[in-house]
Amino acid sequence: MIRITLILSLFLFLPGKAGEKDVLMEVNSESPRPNLLIIHTDEHNLRTLGCYRKTMSDEQAYMWGAEAIVETPYIDQLAEEGVICTNWYATSPVCTPSRASMISGLYPIATGSHRNDLPLRDGLISFAQILKENGYATSYVGKWHLDGDAKPGFEPARKFGFEDNRYMFNRGHWKVLGEDENGPKILDKINPKGWVEFNPELANEKSFTTDFLVDRSLEIIERDKEKPFCLMLSLPDPHGPDKVRKPYSEMYTGMKFEEPRTARAKGYDLPGWNKQDGKGKEQRFLETGIAQYYGMVKCIDDNVGRILNYLEEEGLDKNTIVIFTSDHGDLMGEHGKLNKGLPYEMSARVAFLLRYPGKVKPGKQIQKAYTMADFTPSILGLMGIDQSDYTFHGLDASNDFISKKLSIKDDRIVYLTNAFGRWVSAVNRQYKLVMSPTDKPWLFDLEKDPDEMINFYNDPDYKEIAEKFTTELFRQMEMYGEPLQREDIVEE
Repeated sequence: MIRITLILSLFLFLPGKAGEKDVLMEVNSESPRPNLLIIHTDEHNLRTLGCYRKTMSDEQAYMWGAEAIVETPYIDQLAEEGVICTNWYATSPVCTPSRASMISGLYPIATGSHRNDLPLRDGLISFAQILKENGYATSYVGKWHLDGDAKPGFEPARKFGFEDNRYMFNRGHWKVLGEDENGPKILDKINPKGWVEFNPELANEKSFTTDFLVDRSLEIIERDKEKPFCLMLSLPDPHGPDKVRKPYSEMYTGMKFEEPRTARAKGYDLPGWNKQDGKGKEQRFLETGIAQYYGMVKCIDDNVGRILNYLEEEGLDKNTIVIFTSDHGDLMGEHGKLNKGLPYEMSARVAFLLRYPGKVKPGKQIQKAYTMADFTPSILGLMGIDQSDYTFHGLDASNDFISKKLSIKDDRIVYLTNAFGRWVSAVNRQYKLVMSPTDKPWLFDLEKDPDEMINFYNDPDYKEIAEKFTTELFRQMEMYGEPLQREDIVEE
């Protein structure tokens, strides 16, 4: 029996005028249980999404030039019809630990998967397991990256609550998939080094990985639509290799991409934890790779459109929570770096959009820091699932989502960790402290310096802020079992 935890008479007090009351959106205990659909991408830069560009200044939104944009109308639709979280962070900005936190509500070290390719510990409870025990049909389609070294590793034996995991694969960024009587299979050519050699002649609207996985997801929803369902669709794009099928492979090849102004900026110190990539590597990405990255994003957006249209046609849209998010970002040349793993915004901050008609007000924006550890308790709270038997590190933020306020601002501080012990960070919607064993502390003011190039740590005007964030960072490190010890960190 599901306990409805959201009560009509409940009030939420949020920062604002003293004593201001914010009535929660009504939850009717007689209404059918909501479905849950999660669309999860891999290594996705926020600036490639129109709904996030709208939250930024032009200088921030158009990092590769005013004309160098990809339009994402269907993903943007989720923001317009639901809530956009502007400060959602990976607990650790690489694949495995971020995903482990998301499904468990725990910080990475507690999951067994605090670095890439480390398997989840046996017995870990996921949100899918809890939903399954509450009568949900649970399915997972796409990249998993939580079962150790297996590659591709289709249909892992340990399901962690995802009852249908036929199309779950552990590792790899395969571009062409197929299926026969034995199940799904990789159609890409693999070279002697184990890398994918993309064959564009094999990739079409049925076999290209994004399309293939969306097709399988729609088939599963069609099968399960008469009962409460939970499906997580984990797309391995727009992660490298930067390849996409036609016509997306040609859509942006003529576009001019400028080098990000932070790439080789002169007159600024570079943090010790940022070991820049070679200029040649960055230049090759800007010349050829970024156009393919944009193509992957456009392909994802069109497929999100297919999903949303299907839900509407089947009458499922009103009672299905749809979430769009990612495991981590991609710097795409900013600060002289490609990919992820650093505490910079476009590496650590991810998209988080949530649509729940009738329960979450459309057009809502939350400017409050969350991490992937908050996902499981928040989604269970939003779905009215009893959490009293479980312990999570993350916050149940469901009241933030269902409050009637269209805008929420909050100064909550969250902690981020690095998979290799190179840095730790505390961040809220304006400030970010990064501490490391190899460099002095860095304090960024994300409002005054959104490019994250100025260190305010020793500025007298920031003394109180620096002390507050240092104290809070060490408190959360101890609370959540951070592997990096305080005595290893440079504090001056």
